This record gives sequence, C-alpha cells and structure tokens, in this order.
Amino acid sequence: MKRTTPDSALIWRKVSRRGMLVGGLQIGFGAMLALRMRHLQVDQADQFRLLADENRINVRLIPPARGEIYDRNGVILAQNEPSYRITIIPEDAGDVDLVLRKLSHLVYVSEEDIARTKAEIKRSAPFLPVTILNRVTWDDISRVAVNAPSLPGIAPEVGLSRQYPLEDLFAHAVGYVGPVSSRDLENSDDPDPLLRIPRFQIGKVGIEAKYEELLRGRAGAKRVEVNALGRVMRELDRREGTAGANLQLTLDASLQSYCKARLGEESASVVVMDCINGELLAIASAPSYDPNKFVRGISYADYGALRDNDHRPLASKTVQDAYPPGSTFKMVTALAALEAGVISPNETVYCPGHFEVSGRKFHCWKGGGHGNVDLDKSLRESCDVYYYDLAIKVGIENLSAMARRLGLGERHDIPMSAVTTGLIPSREWKLANRNAEWVVGDTVNASIGQGFVSSSPLQLAVMTARIATGRSLVPKLIKSIDGAPAGPDMPRESLGLNENNLRFIRRAMYNVTNDRRGTAYGSRIIEDAFRMAGKTGTSQVRNISQAEREQGVTSNADLPWNRRDHALFVDFAPFDDPRISVAVVVEHGGAGSSAAAPIARDITLQALYNGDPPLSAYPSKDRNRIAKQQKDIRDLMPDLNAIKRERA
Repeated sequence: MKRTTPDSALIWRKVSRRGMLVGGLQIGFGAMLALRMRHLQVDQADQFRLLADENRINVRLIPPARGEIYDRNGVILAQNEPSYRITIIPEDAGDVDLVLRKLSHLVYVSEEDIARTKAEIKRSAPFLPVTILNRVTWDDISRVAVNAPSLPGIAPEVGLSRQYPLEDLFAHAVGYVGPVSSRDLENSDDPDPLLRIPRFQIGKVGIEAKYEELLRGRAGAKRVEVNALGRVMRELDRREGTAGANLQLTLDASLQSYCKARLGEESASVVVMDCINGELLAIASAPSYDPNKFVRGISYADYGALRDNDHRPLASKTVQDAYPPGSTFKMVTALAALEAGVISPNETVYCPGHFEVSGRKFHCWKGGGHGNVDLDKSLRESCDVYYYDLAIKVGIENLSAMARRLGLGERHDIPMSAVTTGLIPSREWKLANRNAEWVVGDTVNASIGQGFVSSSPLQLAVMTARIATGRSLVPKLIKSIDGAPAGPDMPRESLGLNENNLRFIRRAMYNVTNDRRGTAYGSRIIEDAFRMAGKTGTSQVRNISQAEREQGVTSNADLPWNRRDHALFVDFAPFDDPRISVAVVVEHGGAGSSAAAPIARDITLQALYNGDPPLSAYPSKDRNRIAKQQKDIRDLMPDLNAIKRERA
C-alpha cells in the first residue's frame, strides 16, 4: 500500500478546498438562476403574458355608420354607400417604400397617391391605418387579398362613404362631408379618436357640419390576432359602435325640386315657410353644385368652374347673402308709422315724382309721379315719395325697432352655414361703423329698403309670415332626430301689434296682386280659395347720376348683367287663412313685378296644391304658357318615387 507523503497531503487539501469553493459558487449561481426563473415564470407571468398578447393582438377602431338625412316625407337626402379601399398600417408594414412598390405591381398606384400616403403616415400615429386608395374595384380588392402574405401592413377594407342621391338639390342646406384636415384638428376641441384616422369624413358645411357629433355616432373596436409580419390571422372579438342619429328635415323634396327647376338659369333664391309652425318647406339657391364631387375629391378644374362662376353656385343665397330689400320693406315703414300714430290710413301725400330733402332730390320709380297717394295706394302701386315723407315723420328709431320686431336684422338659428344677420341700421351703428353722424337722407333711403338696409331671403320670408299671422314665428329646419321631435314647438306669441293696423297692411298687400292697378296684378292667383297677398320689390345696385336722369335712365336690359337691379317678391297665401309665406330674390333680375313675382306665384300654388295646380288657378291668358312650363319643369325634376323604390 502506497503511503501519502506530507507534500501530497498538502496538495490534496488545497484541491479539495478549491473544489468546494467552485462547487459552492456553482450551486449558489444555480440557485440564484432558479429563483430568477421562478420570479419571471411565476411571479411575473401575468405581466409577460400581457406583453406577449400586446405584440400578438392589435386593437382597431371600427368607424360607425353615419346617420342619414331625410326630407319631411321620408325621401333620402344623404345616405351611406359601400366603398372599397386599400389601407396600410405603418408599424406593421416595416419598409413602407418596399411595400408600396410591391402594391403598385398589383394595382395602379399613382405617384400622387404614394406622396399623399407618405405625408399622411408622417403626421399620423404608426398604429393608425392610412388610406392608400379609395373607391377601388372589387377586382383590385381581390388581387390584394390573394397576395396579402407578401404585403405586410396592407389591408383591403370595405367601408361606408357618403352619397347624395338628389345631387345639387339640397347642397346648400344639407352640405357635404370630407376628410378631416389638419385645420379641422387645430380648430377642434373634440377628443374623438375617430378624427385622427386619416381621411375619416366629417361634415364640412350645412347640416352635415352643424350636426356633426350627432350624425357621426361613436366608434366601435375589434381585437385581431396578427403574425410576425403583421398579417391578421383572426378576429378575437368585436364591439360594434353606435350609429349616428338620423335626421328628418322640415323640407319637402318635391317642392324643393320644383323651386330649383322653376328658378332655372337665374342667379336666384327662394324660401317657403309654414305660417302655422315656422317649418321651412323649401329653401333653394340657384345655381347649385353636386356635393358628391366634394366627397370623392373635387378636381381643380371642377372647383375652378364653381369658384369663378359669376352666379356663385357655392353661395347659400337664401341665408348667406343680404340684399337691399327695396319696396318689400315698405310694410315695415308703414307699420312703424301706424303703430307710432304719426299717420292714419286715409291721409294722403302728393307725389310729383320726387321728394326734396336738404337740397337733394329723392326720386320715385315713376318719373311722372303718382299724384295724391294714401297708404293703400302707396303699397298697391309702390309709390316711393309717400315713404320718403313718412320717413321724416316716423324716424329711424321707430323704423329699426319695427324691422327687428318683424324678424329683420336677426340671425335666425337654423343649421346652415354662414347665416347672416343682415343689417338694420341705427344712429349708433353708423357712428361706430362709418364714423359719421346719421342724417335725414339716411332715413329717407331706409324707408324704401335702400341705403344701409339689407336682408336675406330667409328674413324676408319670416317678416312676411309675421305680418300674415301677427305672431312671432321663427324658422325651423329640423323636424325630428331619430324619430323624436326636434325640440319644442316654435314660439307662437303675439307680436303685440295693433290688429287693425295689421289688417290694413294685409289688405293693401292683397291689392298689390288682385287690384288691376297693383304692381303684381299680372301674377295673381285666380282660384278664390288660394288668393295671395304680396309685395314687389326692386333694389338698385348702382347710383344713378342726375345727368343720366336728365338724359333718360338706362334700362336694365341695356346694362351689364351685374349692374342690373335685384328683383324681389314676398307673399303669403291663402289671404283669409295664411298657410305659407314665400320670398323670392332674383339677382340682377330687373323689376320685381316681372322677374320675381311670376316665380313666387308659381311656387305658392305648387305648395298649396302639393303638386301641379289646375290651369284654372291661373289667369286665362297665361294657361297655354303655364301648361308648357309645367311639362318642361317636370322633365327637369328627379323621379322621387324611383328613388324611394331603389332605397326600399
């Protein structure tokens, strides 16, 4: 047996200590590793499972269906239609340039589309989808879907887009939608994440804009499982959004269609208002435009043609534009004088054809004058001199107060864009805005609706309805929201005017259209049950010099179109039981009696009969012409029944 030497024993002891130290260290490290693994796999299992799910599962917004808009009889005015589009989610795509290049080999993608897509990607969150192509064909969608594995981040989608089946008929009232712009986001306090989705559509003008939040609805959400390339493998769950509210307007599509066709090629506007509850039955501006072009992306050429048209098709003339009301304002002056007690209906003023104030002559439209004129004759034959004299007696304060009482100079609360307040001037207004004192000549001009006075067609329709009823009617455009009445009934309180004074004004307006000497006798209604009361108006848009008067005033027909007088007419009917009021303005149309009154008469009859009136309602000399006119207009009007059938 071999014996251990002292040196060997010493070496063995050293080796044993080192082994034990290394082994201890290894055991300690293993224990620490085991504890760490337990901590990660057991204690933090939920956290890492969540992180893994977040990498594997995406949450995506589901845009809600936009609420639809109908007329008072259920005719669809704004609806949703399926729209195929191709989108990209930047964080799933990786190399965006490469993916777009691959996509362009399958479907046509223009350089402009690529540039726009990249620009939208830069200003959007990386997890939000960006629309590359909109309104593509089903074949395009199919090609993209088949090649989805090689197109990470690319998704073919079916969405909804806005469509206006009646095209230009309700463009100014309903408006249109368009993609959310940077300016929209800057001006919005709305935190809705839907607005951050590129090319998400919101209301831009009209009812679409004013009722945006109600029409938009609330977004839904879906959770989808994706693979490493970002391709959607399956949908895990879905929470549908809430569709927007449906709106029903007070407008009548059939009457609106007739109004638009009757205005024809004129630059004109018409408002038809219910004298019982203030509902607007028609509110049409001509010419108009097709809002579908704005939804789809209007071309520079198309927009330029609209912008440069001197008839201004983009303007909502019924509420946005304010015109000198001309002689339609004379009822205001007459009522102000009667209520102030400064005249009686039987007092007369002599009209020699002009009226002199402070050395300046104010002329009557009838150069030879009207002779002795009382209040009834002043309205019936529209004598200006009578009102010049009246202006001195009544004063601007009474004039302005009566105008506002009748709804002029007031911004009526209806959901259309750029609703004007018009202008009813006062001494304070002129001093503040023109830095000048009020003078008597200003009051004289105001008494016949000229000078500083301006009113919109909507305001003139409200004025006429208030005169007809003696009540403080206000216009209403929304009938119901999701089937529920839109707010309480409009106020119907009395205006507090002397009923005898109102009766006298109404009778004088009746004579305007039914007396042989009335300025609108040629546009009368023959049917006794539907006789109307009205007032013509002609407002100057240019100054007529004394030299021109001495040589002979140039007729409207000999002037450039944009220097001709505006033609106006207001009426209510039936005279004995007012149901509607109508206001018509024909820009640069010339005389109100010849240009505006015939249009207003035809629209009034159309509204009262709820369709084409019998020819017996017209004067016998006009019936052949009216028969042909009715046929021509019907050919221009859309088939609303066909639209209803297609919708069904």
